[in-house]
This record gives sequence, structure tokens and C-alpha cells, in this order.
Amino acid sequence: MGLLVSRVLRCRDSSLLEPQPEAIAGASYIPGSRKRKRNSLEELATSSNVHGPQNQGMYPHQVLNYIYWKRVKISSNDAYQNLFLDGHDSDIKIRALGRTWCLHKVFLCQSGYFANILKGTWRESHHGVINLIIKNEDIDTRSLHFVFGALYTDADLSITPLEVPQVLAAACLLRVDRVIQQCEGIMKETINRNTVCSYYLAAETYRLKAVKTRCFEWLLCNLMVHPSVALYKEVDMKLMYLLALSSDLLVMQKEIDVYTTLKIWMFLYLNPCWNGTMKQLLQHANNWLSTHMAYIDNISFLESEEGLIFQPVFKKLRFQHIIWDLTSTTILEQDRLIPMAWLSPIYKQQWLTLLRTQEYGVIGPQVINEQELEECTMRCGTMIPKDGRYTWKWSVGRLGFPLRVTFTRQCVILRQRCQRCDGSACHNHIRNVIFRITLVCFDSNKRVTFRKTTGYKILTFEYNEEQIVMKLDSDVLTFPMCIFCNFLFVNLGNAENK
Repeated sequence: MGLLVSRVLRCRDSSLLEPQPEAIAGASYIPGSRKRKRNSLEELATSSNVHGPQNQGMYPHQVLNYIYWKRVKISSNDAYQNLFLDGHDSDIKIRALGRTWCLHKVFLCQSGYFANILKGTWRESHHGVINLIIKNEDIDTRSLHFVFGALYTDADLSITPLEVPQVLAAACLLRVDRVIQQCEGIMKETINRNTVCSYYLAAETYRLKAVKTRCFEWLLCNLMVHPSVALYKEVDMKLMYLLALSSDLLVMQKEIDVYTTLKIWMFLYLNPCWNGTMKQLLQHANNWLSTHMAYIDNISFLESEEGLIFQPVFKKLRFQHIIWDLTSTTILEQDRLIPMAWLSPIYKQQWLTLLRTQEYGVIGPQVINEQELEECTMRCGTMIPKDGRYTWKWSVGRLGFPLRVTFTRQCVILRQRCQRCDGSACHNHIRNVIFRITLVCFDSNKRVTFRKTTGYKILTFEYNEEQIVMKLDSDVLTFPMCIFCNFLFVNLGNAENK
């Protein structure tokens, strides 16, 4: 080892000569200490046995000091090429995954993993070869090579986004913080439909909380707004469960469309080799399910052996917001995907809720409990293609009242539009509704460029009354724009409404 340090000090490039005291003293330099520091480094360079008793306990500290003093000079020249790639003056070999790297202890000490080994207290430090047994399937020779090479240079080595999860795995195994930070930075900047799921899994595995949060938020925004066959194939069971559960999922159209999304995702999960477009996907999924159910009697698909694993995901659908619409209910019945044991209690509960609302003139929710709202609100949304005035309504059948939503460049307006003669539950009395309005704009890479939300609020309406619920700055709006809403029209205190 002493020979290696001496050789590095005498490297071919003159810039690798021993720095002058002024260059290594640093901000903490104390007059009179230069000679002692220099002698300590020279002692390290000339010692023939760095693992001898006299060096126990001080070797890692001195080596790291040496690395920091020399790092800029080494990195600015050819240490990466001559020492790492060409293996000149190697004093240790690392064997892993069927490959051997000729490396140098002085550089390996930057790895927390190897720093412990090379302290001299482990048996491996007294041998010229270290065999690494790697069980993590995410780590390959390419990712190991990248991390080893990063120890020989200050510059960030080039890495493509698709390679990041493997490099991160290797960097975490070897405990090279600088590479971990590089991977984290790349992941935050390159989240897209090709990387988001692999990034999410890697961030969860290696505890990169900020990256995991960004990936999940990207999926909440894009899963239904920008659907993709390739993306759906990458979403695993646990992740889809969390997405289906969340009230922050940006839903295009209504809750039945969440059901459709889960159905085509399930089809791709069971048929990963299917290739086609998003336009073809739903028809193929319906045909496949229909053919499959022709051989199953008396049970739903989710009750079959093949469908059992999907039950936790589909249970997160908000069926109470699906069955008010006849077309949506017919789809559920014809698909036979959902067990009747799930639907029958909901039919009963919603019917009783309707009767109570009509009989007693129920006002509606009066308290905001965001934890409960996470599982109960009606999720819906639509696209606003260009500037203008748009009006539409999301009806909840006879349970509540049709809320008419109006969007202009200046504001969003909610208006109660009930008909006295339609038999609905919203005759001439005051009604409450809990709502949340969210506006979102995306760039060409599907990244959110604008987001504005009201948060959850309660509005009290009289018949035919309209209220401004969100004021907008027309100068910051861009189109197309998406508007997403969460509504609740009944009291959460009643168990049947949950």
C-alpha cells in the first residue's frame, strides 16, 4: 500500500506532485502544524505495512485526508483512465458477478462498505482479493463498474435515466453517498411514463422519500389523464391499490371510468404480451373478460382463482357513486367482474339513504373530516380545450341535486339546478355540499406546470342559487386545462354512506 501511495505521488502528470503546505492547510490550518501534517502523510507514503499495529486506528483517517487533498489534481488528469480503466498500480482486486476489477485501496476507502473492510480489523483487508457475493438482482456488472469508476473522479459520470435504478442499488450497497445523491437528482428531473414506476420502486426500496413522493404525485396526475399501455403494464399491484384509494387521483369523467381503468390494467397484468393501442385496449379487455366468463358459472371474475389477487384493488372503487347511473350499473352487471356480495349491500344502503333524504329533507354534510373524505367523495373531471365559457353538470341521481359547474377565465361557479317536478330529493329546502375544485395544466412532457385548488369546503345552497367557488388570474392560465372535482352530498356520519 505504501508503494501505491508513493507511485500516485509520482504519477506521470506533474500536477500530481505533493501539494505545497499552503494548498493543504485549509481553513482550519494552525501555524506550526504544517510540518506535522506533511510528516504524517510522508509516513503513510513510506510505510511498508499500513496494517501494522502502529497504524491501527489512524489509517482510514489519513487515507481520506490524502484523497481530499489530492482529489482535484487527480480528477483533472487521467486517474480515471490510467488507474481505474487501465488498472495501473492496482493493489487490490474486487471480484463480483463473474468479473474482476483491478482497483486501489486509497480510492476504495471513499466507499463506506470498503472503508470498514480496509480498516485492518477485517480479515479481507489482509488479502489482495475481495470476493463480493451480490444477491440483489437489481445490481449488475454495469452498475458496479459505474460506482467503482465514480470513486476515481470528482466529475459526475454520464448515466441514462433508465440505468439509474441499477446504479442506485449498487451505490447503496457500497455506500457511496455522492453517487446516491447524483441518482436522486437525476430521478427528480426525469420522471416520465417510461421511468416513473421503476423510480418509485427504487425510491421505496432505498428510502428516497422525496423521489417516491414525486413519482406518486406524477401517477396521480397522469394515470387517467394521459393513459398509456406501456405505463399500465409497469404499475404493480401495491401501487395501483394506493392510486385507486386516493382522493387526489385526477379522474377524467366519473367513478365508472376508474373502474374501466382498473379493468384494462388487470387485463394487461394477466396478458403482459398484448400489444396494441389505447383505442384498442378496452375492446380487447372486454372481449377477453366476456370469453373468460363464458366458462364460469354463478361467480364473478374476482371470486375465481385467477381474479382473487385483484380483490383488494377493486374494493377501493367508490361503488356508491357508480350505481346511481343506470348505464354504469349495467356495465357492472354485464361484466360480472364485481361480486354481487359487494354490490347488494350498496344498493340497499343507497336506497335507504335516498328515502331518508326525501322523507326528512336532509340538509347534507355539515362537518369536514378530511380523513373520511379520502375514501368517500365522488371523483370527477373534464378537459377544457381552449379559452372560453364552459358549463356542465355531474348528477348524483335522485340522492342529491345536480350541480351545474361553469368555468370562465375569471372564475369557477357552482349552481344548484333542481327541477321541482323530477321527483328528486332537492325540493325547495337548503342543501349543503362538500367540494374541492382543482385546476391543472400540463406541458408536453406530461409534467404539471400549473395547479390551483380550493381545498375542501362546505357550501350551503338555496334553490337555484349560484356561488363563485374559485377566482382565477386570467394572465397565468394556459390551455388545454383540466378541471377536477371532489363532491360529497350526504352525511358521513351514517355508516351506509361510507
